[in-house]
Amino acid sequence: MTSPVKKGYTRPLDLKHGRVDMSHGGGGRAMVQLMTDLFAKHLGNEYLAQGNDGTWLPACNGRLVVSTDSHVVSPLFFPGGDIGGLSVHGTVNDVAVMGATPLYLTAGFILEEGFPLADLARIVESMAQAAAEAGVKLVAGDTKVVEQGKGDGVFITTTGIGFLADGIHLSGDLAQPGDVLLVSGTVGDHGMAIMSKRENLSFDAPILSDSASLNGLTAAMLASGAAIRVMRDPTRGGLAATINEIAHQSGVGIHLEEAAIPVQPAVEAACELLGLDPLNIANEGKLIAICAAEDADRLLAAMRAHPQGQQAVIIGKVVEDANAFVQMKTRFGGRRMVDWLSGEQLPRIC
Repeated sequence: MTSPVKKGYTRPLDLKHGRVDMSHGGGGRAMVQLMTDLFAKHLGNEYLAQGNDGTWLPACNGRLVVSTDSHVVSPLFFPGGDIGGLSVHGTVNDVAVMGATPLYLTAGFILEEGFPLADLARIVESMAQAAAEAGVKLVAGDTKVVEQGKGDGVFITTTGIGFLADGIHLSGDLAQPGDVLLVSGTVGDHGMAIMSKRENLSFDAPILSDSASLNGLTAAMLASGAAIRVMRDPTRGGLAATINEIAHQSGVGIHLEEAAIPVQPAVEAACELLGLDPLNIANEGKLIAICAAEDADRLLAAMRAHPQGQQAVIIGKVVEDANAFVQMKTRFGGRRMVDWLSGEQLPRIC
């Protein structure tokens, strides 16, 4: 995506009534107009303004961290967010939980012929706001258009680039027996916001997606000086899948306390109604962390001092277990396995 603001492209796009057509992806005048009047208007910066097939970026100290993610959420607009903000939040968070400082994004858009330009403008504006809040810049991108009926409105792929300061090393294979597991807040909010919209469910307290960039929270956690082994954002597959991933990477067991895991009443009610487990539901604005037991209180205090971690709690511990089982003590005092999902519980949630 370049932003060639040239003379001669004076007729503005009809952002109120216009729709995407095949010429918007054809490389000609219409595509340049779309780039200039919509994308560059909201996402433009000194890097996009270079107008080349690639972007020169300044050197930075430390190691580079790169992550990429594709976003195919349905519906595109949901309670608490939309695909635009989500595409920024998800990739920023993947970089941030590595302990890195996110700096740049690239974005690829697959647009379906006939998609309303007004909706596309909403999505791009949401991306611009999310990027500004996270302190990152979109530095390169691409747009393609597919025939009507061969897409689903908009798909967005984003790549995040950040730098990792020397001395920071977080990884899923570093959890050790005796470590403590923390979560930054309530789980299941995003997935159930999507599902409630699809199923037209309403509750006294509406369920909103928790979609948000977490790089401010991760920076505060790292600044606490706590011995953090792992940070992860539990997106697809929810808390259960993410914790199982860590257990298998580290070759350890993890014991959870069901009573300690925070779930909003409306989310719990929706899950019960639909026969779902909140531990399997996706999140887009929460993280889990594993740290040394002696630093747990310090890390918890740092998380709770940040707006995005005010509901942070300790939910379990790491134990020796060659089978890498994740088990949970239930509210009734029993114990059950917390396993991976065997299939796709909620498709198209991110």
